[in-house]
Amino acid sequence: MTDTPHAREVDGPACTGELLDEGALVLRWAPDGREPVLFVHPDVAPRAGTPPHAGIPVCWPWFGPGPTDDAPSHGFARNAVWEHVGTTTEASGTTVSYRLTDAEATHPAWPHPYRLELTAVLADTLTISLTTHNTGDEDVVVGEALHAYLAVGDVREAVVTGLDGARYHDKVTDEDEVQSGDLVLGGRTDRVYCTTGAVVVEDPVLRRRLRVEADGASCRVVWNPWDDLAADLDDVGEAWPRFVCVEAANVLDDVVTVPAGGSHTLTYRLTVEDA
Repeated sequence: MTDTPHAREVDGPACTGELLDEGALVLRWAPDGREPVLFVHPDVAPRAGTPPHAGIPVCWPWFGPGPTDDAPSHGFARNAVWEHVGTTTEASGTTVSYRLTDAEATHPAWPHPYRLELTAVLADTLTISLTTHNTGDEDVVVGEALHAYLAVGDVREAVVTGLDGARYHDKVTDEDEVQSGDLVLGGRTDRVYCTTGAVVVEDPVLRRRLRVEADGASCRVVWNPWDDLAADLDDVGEAWPRFVCVEAANVLDDVVTVPAGGSHTLTYRLTVEDA
C-alpha cells in the first residue's frame, strides 16, 4: 500500500469533489460557486492506513469504541479499501459507487457475512447512501454513522438549529438531557440526539446554511473536539474551529437489527443555502 490513498476526482456539471477508495470516503465536495462544504485540514494530507478526521467517514459496524480492546474505533469499514464499482456522470450529477464484503474486511468481534454498498451522488446537493446487506443466516445488529465534518468559518460563531426539544446523551458528561433552543457550541461537544428531523448549521462567518437531512437514521450526532482534544489529532490541531460534525447515525440504544437475507439503508443529504 502506498502512503497516499487512491483518490477519485469529480468535476461534474454542478460541483467538484474527491473520494478515496480507502474507506469509500467522500473527502471533498463543493457546488459550483460555493466554498468547500467538507472540512479537510489545509496542510495535512490523508495517509493510507490512517482514517482522516475529514470529509464523511463511514463508521460501521459499530460506533465509538469497539466491543473488544483490539477492535478499531468506529469499526473496520473506514480502514478498508473498498471496491470501486463505477462512476457515471449525467446532467443531474456524478454518481460514484463502492462495495465491501466480509471477504475484504472483517474482525473477530463481528464475524458475520455481509455486503456493504455505498453510493455517493455529487451534484448541487450531496447524497450518500450506505446499504447493509445481511448475507448470512442469522440476524445481525449494526451500529453505524456517516460522520460528516462540515466546514464552517468559526464553530464558536455557528448555530445549530433543528434540535430544540430533542433528547440527547452527552458523552462528555455522561448525562441524558433535553435540548432547549438552538445549540451554540462553547466547548468540547459530543452529543447523540434522538431525532429524525432536519438539522441546519447557521454559519454567519461564511454567510451560508448547511442543511442536513437523513433517512434510515434514528440519531444525529454533533461533535467538535475543541482545543484540548484537537491538540492530539495531527490532522485537526489548530484547525478545530473550522468544522462541526453533524452525523446521521444509528447508535447507543438505536442500533439496527438487519434480518437474515435482509438489508438496511442509511441516507445522508447535505444542501448549501444562502444565509
